Amino acid sequence: MIWKQPSGHYTANFYRVIDDPVNKPEIDERKVKALAIDFGRVLTAMVTPFDRDMAVNYAQARKLARHLVQSGSDGLVVAGTTGESPTLTKEEKVELFRVVVEEVGGDAIVIAGTGGNNTADSLALTRAAEKVGVDGVMLVAPYYNKPSQEGLYQHFKTIASGTNLPVMLYNIPGRTAINVSAATVARLAEVENIVAIKEASGSMDQASELRRVLPESFVMYSGDDSLTIPLMSLGAKGIVSVAGHVAGPRIKEMVNAFTAGNTTLATKIHLELFPLFKGLFITTNPVPVKAALNMLGWQVGEPRLPLVQAMPEERNAVKAVLAGVGVL
Repeated sequence: MIWKQPSGHYTANFYRVIDDPVNKPEIDERKVKALAIDFGRVLTAMVTPFDRDMAVNYAQARKLARHLVQSGSDGLVVAGTTGESPTLTKEEKVELFRVVVEEVGGDAIVIAGTGGNNTADSLALTRAAEKVGVDGVMLVAPYYNKPSQEGLYQHFKTIASGTNLPVMLYNIPGRTAINVSAATVARLAEVENIVAIKEASGSMDQASELRRVLPESFVMYSGDDSLTIPLMSLGAKGIVSVAGHVAGPRIKEMVNAFTAGNTTLATKIHLELFPLFKGLFITTNPVPVKAALNMLGWQVGEPRLPLVQAMPEERNAVKAVLAGVGVL
């Protein structure tokens, strides 16, 4: 495992832990290493390929992971929402983590989607992911059971405290029916290995409040492709992308342009890709992006029930936006 960033510099969180001149806390070296990982700027939330029998196609997952890394992804999120985590077994998830780490580990960051609405199960999956060598985990807010803000805090804190891996929180109230408040995230930022959030509330006010109350070292990512540049203007580092499956190089160019201060170019690319960003969400994710990948020859199969494949009119719409941005 490589614990330094490509530049050879450690993250601010690393220095926050080791350079306290007063308290000099005892250091868990494994967590120090975890805090030194830089997740990067462009992460793709990878789909899970299925074969015709709806079994996980691990060989295709390897090929897709390699392709995404070669197409501009600094890292991959495996078995997240886009990876159809609700319909994957624990065994399938762990094997996906293993094969993706084996394929691209060392060349890219691999983040395991280990969140859920059962704290004990999420902790067990997180520990299993750690054993196969992932670089970090992403924990979605518990869905359906609608915990209080204190419940959310205890849920995330319990899982993070049970692992040496860096943790990215995932706030997506449109799917979970609960919003993780900025105040709760600020409390969680005090847990040493909770280091980032994928923010997908769609609220610029929430993103502004997050950046206002969080330490500078705590990393925020946009969870919506269409809001990457708006959230970067509010201090987000980059994107956990769906569109990275089909437009990775352009998204990387856009993010790098904004980071370099070339907002004119970044905005230009954003507007060019905007129809794609919206078109990949004309129905429930990952239905459109799987349709797009199949059109592009990647053979990722259909989604598992209760999701169904894109309807003819949806496939036509996806095909049109792919053609419109020049990838088909």
